[in-house]
Amino acid sequence: MVVETAELQSELEAKGELMLAVSEFDEPLEMHLHDTEIEDGVITIELTDGVLTFDVDEVVAFWHHTHSFADLGLED
Repeated sequence: MVVETAELQSELEAKGELMLAVSEFDEPLEMHLHDTEIEDGVITIELTDGVLTFDVDEVVAFWHHTHSFADLGLED
């Protein structure tokens, strides 16, 4: 899957948060509109203990991250 910078930015703005599968990381990353910048093909995510930077070309998939009552232990 080829991820386009404009598509990724548009989805992030529309949803507010996205999960990313990035080729150089074993686990998916969560990015939020308030802590992520996408510019010139580079994604920068501000974390509590530093800054993570990687190329948009390294993103192999993205999806909207949601939670359910069950995820939060609140199911009936």
